[in-house]
Amino acid sequence: MTVTNLRTRVVVVFGGQSAEHDVSCTTAWHVTSAIDRATYDVSLLGITRDGLWNVVSDPFENQTADASDAGLLSPEGLPSNPFEFLNHLNNASNAPIVVLPMLHGPLGEDGTIQGLLEVIDVPYVGSGVLGSAAAMDKSFAKTMITAAGIAAPRHITMKNPVLTDLTDIGDRVADELGFPCFVKPANMGSSVGVSRVDQPELLSAAISEALSFDSTILIEEAIHGREIEVAILGNDDPIAFAPGEVIPADAFYSYADKYLDGNSTVQIPADLPPHVADNMCELAIKAFETLGCSGLARCDFFYEEPGRGILFNEINTMPGFTPISMYPKMVTASGMSYSSLVDRLIELALERHSARVRNTSRSAT
Repeated sequence: MTVTNLRTRVVVVFGGQSAEHDVSCTTAWHVTSAIDRATYDVSLLGITRDGLWNVVSDPFENQTADASDAGLLSPEGLPSNPFEFLNHLNNASNAPIVVLPMLHGPLGEDGTIQGLLEVIDVPYVGSGVLGSAAAMDKSFAKTMITAAGIAAPRHITMKNPVLTDLTDIGDRVADELGFPCFVKPANMGSSVGVSRVDQPELLSAAISEALSFDSTILIEEAIHGREIEVAILGNDDPIAFAPGEVIPADAFYSYADKYLDGNSTVQIPADLPPHVADNMCELAIKAFETLGCSGLARCDFFYEEPGRGILFNEINTMPGFTPISMYPKMVTASGMSYSSLVDRLIELALERHSARVRNTSRSAT
């Protein structure tokens, strides 16, 4: 990697065409407030719900904003072509440029933005196209994870289910999973579109809700266990931080519980036997590597005690960074500051980009 005295240009991309738009805007506020302006030049690109890209003014550039305020960045600003904007920054000087894609959900966390950045050849924080796409699709992720020997809850994947076949669907759920169960979109995060179904007659509404977010849905067995999460940081040699436990205030760890009322409680580190905590960290890293992730991720597990033990739930390649989000809480509990975490993510993005091999010729000689 070229050594330069120029400040690294960090471009925070946020908003997006997803039901997690507001979460992204809040995450971007807190990440932007933590970036050291003495070390980095900061640019902001906001994506509206309609898919328009805008250059947004930096609220912390002249210390005009209160970093402790639970603010929310607006994606509104000066219209911009993202290709032209990023290419201009990339070619304007020898200073390194890194994109922080603080986007959650489809068209952001699923490999689409990552593909755009690969085409422009700009370093970016987080997993690449494959890892982002594989982790985002809960059905595909579970297929990969179970093939790697990691236990997961029983589930049924349905593509474009027809609600006129509800009786057959209900019979299959009763036979294979039982009630209660959970219905969720295959490609969505933050518990958006997720419903708990306690009896067959509630399936139709739950499936309709999930289908409003994705054409592929997952129906999973309800797990009577503890919700444990593990933060992962790194590229080729990732590390896992001490697990944290989520104690939902709702019937499950819902969107409101995560981002709106904050009534859920967390315990970091989780009260687990040392050998269970160590095993969970090992499984989190194994899942991270199995799905081809890099940079960062939060791996979520269920812990059936007594029962089947550790069960993989899902992995999030761009976890929330709001003040009540688990990923930064678990990392900072280890002694690393929020701003140091952002610094490390930028370093990892540059390291990953510099290690990439691109050969456009037909031979190596």
